[in-house]
Amino acid sequence: MDAQIPLIALIPTYVLAVLMYTLLGRFLLSFLFAPDSKNYIFRAFVWLTNPVLALIRPITPAATPHPALLVFAAVWMLLARIVVTLTILNAVQAT
Repeated sequence: MDAQIPLIALIPTYVLAVLMYTLLGRFLLSFLFAPDSKNYIFRAFVWLTNPVLALIRPITPAATPHPALLVFAAVWMLLARIVVTLTILNAVQAT
């Protein structure tokens, strides 16, 4: 593996990692704060993760409770991160 991975190719991996950890952070904070909390940190977590949850909700069964949906979304982000990383590595090795 002599090929170097360009830094620009790692940006999607970092974005997915940030989203994954933000989802896990929101999951943990949901035990401390009410869903309609005025806490600005919790509101920031909600604002950052709501678009991800909107994408994950259609592929997750409707009976799934909201806290479990946060965990499932984090798992989906982890799987997406693995796929993106493997795709980048294969592209770099092919060149």
